[in-house]
Amino acid sequence: MIKHIVMWKFKEEIAEESKPEIKAALKENLEGLVGKVPGLLKAQVLTELMPSNTHDMALITELDSVESLKGYAMNPAHVAAADTYVRPFVCERSCLDYEV
Repeated sequence: MIKHIVMWKFKEEIAEESKPEIKAALKENLEGLVGKVPGLLKAQVLTELMPSNTHDMALITELDSVESLKGYAMNPAHVAAADTYVRPFVCERSCLDYEV
């Protein structure tokens, strides 16, 4: 099993009052990829983080194999969700992948 963890920071120009709506859409659409992307077993988006964090949101996913992780990155449903609900709003992305 592969764990794929991603953390993001909002762009400075994103208004505070817009962030809850953006977070909700990101959560709904990325978690909704389970069952649509082959090998994606679980997806959890964390949006309510402690003030001590260095990022604004995080995604924790479980995939069944390294091959599934590679496929996830290129999957049209994932690319569409990232292009619509993530990339327009973030300025920084950190990623950590590891095998369990």
